[in-house]
Amino acid sequence: MKLTSVLSKRAALGVFGLVVAAAFAMVVARSGPLAPVRVTVVEVAQGEVEPDLFGIGTVEARRSYLIGPTAAGRVQNVLVDVGDMVEAGQLLAEMDPVDLNDRAAALLASVRRAASAMASAEAQVHDAQARHALAAANAKRYVDLGEKNFISASVVEAKLQEQASAAAALKAAEANLAAARQDMARLSAEREGMTRQQQNLRLVSPADGVVISRDAEPGTTVVAGQAVLRLADPASLWVKTRFDQGRSTGLAEGLKAEIVLRSNPLQVLAGKVARVEPLSDSVTEERIAQVAFDALPPGQTIGELAEVTLKRGKVESALVLPNASIRRQGGVAGVWKLEDDAPQFVPVRLGEAGLDGRVQVLVGLEAGDKVVAYSEKELAADSNIKVVESLGK
Repeated sequence: MKLTSVLSKRAALGVFGLVVAAAFAMVVARSGPLAPVRVTVVEVAQGEVEPDLFGIGTVEARRSYLIGPTAAGRVQNVLVDVGDMVEAGQLLAEMDPVDLNDRAAALLASVRRAASAMASAEAQVHDAQARHALAAANAKRYVDLGEKNFISASVVEAKLQEQASAAAALKAAEANLAAARQDMARLSAEREGMTRQQQNLRLVSPADGVVISRDAEPGTTVVAGQAVLRLADPASLWVKTRFDQGRSTGLAEGLKAEIVLRSNPLQVLAGKVARVEPLSDSVTEERIAQVAFDALPPGQTIGELAEVTLKRGKVESALVLPNASIRRQGGVAGVWKLEDDAPQFVPVRLGEAGLDGRVQVLVGLEAGDKVVAYSEKELAADSNIKVVESLGK
């Protein structure tokens, strides 16, 4: 009886060991190092690729203006506010003149005094010219009388000396007139400069636009060139868009664009590339393009984010693959092609790529070839694979 019980226990333990071993072997076969790598497969087929470019941008104004003084001063008055539409030549703000008006009045008085001095100098010239003409006539007459011995030589010499004195007085009067004219020109130039300084105290709009920023209030002291107001031309809005340098092939002026604003994601606006900036961003590795609206939407704000898609046309009758199937080994692009249910790495030369994840294959594959799209882990030439419909199952 005891022997039978011992044998039964041993048999049960043996069966249990066999079950555990079988389960372990099954686990090793399915998930161990010898288990096949599950992969999904896609077939190379003819299709079309839309090599569009996608970028993120910000709505900006092509023409914007910073309105500020040309010299340091204190803001006296600001006549407009943010959002106001202004016209060219409209007064927007005024700077405190301090003593500028008094200095201008003093210069005006100096100019008037110089004008009086110049008029006096001109009168002196006319008088000196008359005296010189009279002295010259008298001297000529006395010279003639002296030659006829009607008068003595000393009298003739006296008249000649009067003529010389009159000539010297005329030169002095002309010199005074020239100095008065120079003073007049100098003071007039100073007054003109003062007038321009007074005009610079009036901050006027250089063009039609909208006030987008009010950076200083009355009483604020600003330095030369500091903005008191900022204006923008609302008709010159465009989208400053950034594109990845690695995917910017074909970026050029004139490309048609689809613009989707963050404020209205359901509306697609038409546009085109107005300019490709010659300077790229080396830090973010992006190229910059300015995309203009074909028709500016009403109420558009500056600084809004936008998604921009540039249309480059379709590439038809091309061999296409999902971009996810492309692998790189040793810097060479290729795919894992199935040969007799075994993976083989095949180098390929790629063409255009679309935003939908499909890429054009130029060299290396033919229509109907089956390649690995996704795999559980990296493959090798000796990998044991198992084709499944989805890795999630």
